[in-house]
Amino acid sequence: MRANRRRIKELWATDSASREDWLDKASQIKRVSAAEIDKICESPGNQGVCARIEGYHYVSAAELLAKPDPLIIALDEVQDPQNLGAICRTAECIGATGVVITERRSAHVTPAVCKASAGAVEWLSIAKVGNLSDFLGDAKKAGAWCYGADAGPESIDYLSPDYSGGVVLVLGSEGSGLRPRVASCCDALISLPMRGKLDSLNASAAAAALMYGILPRRG
Repeated sequence: MRANRRRIKELWATDSASREDWLDKASQIKRVSAAEIDKICESPGNQGVCARIEGYHYVSAAELLAKPDPLIIALDEVQDPQNLGAICRTAECIGATGVVITERRSAHVTPAVCKASAGAVEWLSIAKVGNLSDFLGDAKKAGAWCYGADAGPESIDYLSPDYSGGVVLVLGSEGSGLRPRVASCCDALISLPMRGKLDSLNASAAAAALMYGILPRRG
């Protein structure tokens, strides 16, 4: 509601929740019992409020690339809604220009993603592309550098690049990482150091570490 980017079609709240300050500007609140809220939301984790809103408004990838010195997080078929939501939350927190996802074989912005992002998707610009490799080509034509997260032998330490100017950080799927064609479109492959017995991080944890590693190098 604070972002004011999507129209609220219906809003339900319990008597106690409807008195919250952040609901002051809401009109036509339907006051219902806690049991009714749980039934509408199909989940007890709703804090006494539930809304039916219009669909998410995606931006075009060209809009993101047109921003000055953009920092774009591109996701290669990330399918887990929890990971997408967590990545979007971190991207919004660091002030990223936006997130790019693929139209197929990817999680899209759903209620589960909204919840996992703690509302970050309402403030963040997200674009869908039909072909991620083509998008990376367009990004390079626009002057951006594309860095793919990959733990392979050709990767360099993630602190090696300076990340100035336009940057696209490309992150792979939870199971298989970057697809070979997508990896080949990157200017460089970067990796995080692994000192323990495990050789990989969860997709959203790796994304957070990389994003916060990049941030201070951009000034």
